[in-house]
Amino acid sequence: MSTTDGPTLIPDDAAAQDIADREARRRQRKGWFPGLGDKWNALPRHIQWLILIVVVVIAYLLPILNPPLITTEPGNNWQIALAQMSVYALVAVGLNVVVGYAGLLDLGYVAFFALGSYTAAMFTSPDSPYVHIPYLWTLPLAMAVTMFFGVLLGVPTLRLRGDYLAIVTLGFGEIVRILATIIPAMKGQVGFQNVGHPPGTDSSGQPIFLNSNGTPWYWFTLSVIIIVLLAAGNLERSRVGRAWIAIREDEDAAEIMGVPTFKYKVWAFAIGASVGGLSGALFAGQVGFVNNQKFDIATSILFVAAVVMGGTGNKVGALLGGSLVAYIPLRFTAIAEFKYLIFGAALVLIMIFRPGGILPARQSLLAYGRLAYNKVKGAFGGTAAPGQTIARAPGQIATEPAKGAGNE
Repeated sequence: MSTTDGPTLIPDDAAAQDIADREARRRQRKGWFPGLGDKWNALPRHIQWLILIVVVVIAYLLPILNPPLITTEPGNNWQIALAQMSVYALVAVGLNVVVGYAGLLDLGYVAFFALGSYTAAMFTSPDSPYVHIPYLWTLPLAMAVTMFFGVLLGVPTLRLRGDYLAIVTLGFGEIVRILATIIPAMKGQVGFQNVGHPPGTDSSGQPIFLNSNGTPWYWFTLSVIIIVLLAAGNLERSRVGRAWIAIREDEDAAEIMGVPTFKYKVWAFAIGASVGGLSGALFAGQVGFVNNQKFDIATSILFVAAVVMGGTGNKVGALLGGSLVAYIPLRFTAIAEFKYLIFGAALVLIMIFRPGGILPARQSLLAYGRLAYNKVKGAFGGTAAPGQTIARAPGQIATEPAKGAGNE
């Protein structure tokens, strides 16, 4: 053995074989929709976009179609129910950035929802003594305010982990609700009435965005959701998203590998908070009334349940979970008072039979990345570094011996 080059490194064929075996098991595993993800990924990109466009068009037509199987009528107006579902879906997408991507257990997310609602109310309601601005201006303002408070909360607390972070965020949510009760300017239970709405009138001169007309509010919120989903998808595929996933999987390992974990956790908190504030401002405009009774701990727990039930780390799953959390009490009005029992039982069943949620996050991204890297390297006839593996095909590993390595 050469004393200058050292021993030949053992190739990681066991790790590569494990990746191939895990991928094979994943393909063979039976679920609710077996093979659907693989079929979707196998479609050409333009076909995927065509299908998504059709889905979006159907989503926009829901208030007009009023499908008889899923409608909430006669108990609740279908269009207003859709508007509420879209707000909850947006909340879940924002919370998914914090809980799903970065793995930070935030039980006080309702605080950012409340801050966004109060921002819209205090700058548009005639009950407010403050300066009044157009409602649409309150949307970016609510995002900026909640992002500021997200950073303000995150900087001193995000060095905590797990249960400790959950308790701190839960306390922050209660602090916001109590402050809304005891600060005279926030009017406690009296609240703010006639919160502003987007401009526009119909042919009869009536405002388009009435509190009793859920269709324009649903279309407006759905458009915002699409923009947020596109931004979240780009973030997920960026360096920031990869850093969040690394932190979620193993924060210590990510920090050892050079990921500035604290910075990226603060970013996750700030971005998630801004989406929560945006959804709160939309909620205030759609309902038209804001007081301290709408932002309790139970609501915050429902937000977390929506993300977990839909699929932690999957933005589409979070969208579905948020919609279901709002839809079920509106659809089954007779059992709406038992909604916490229903969602609790649903979470238990999902954790037993579907641990990743209804639409779990894709856990094979890193495996795909490594296999793709090895395939490209092998396709170009590249030579591996001493002891490095080159994948010729899934499960087949070839290695090059270290240069200069000889037998003693």
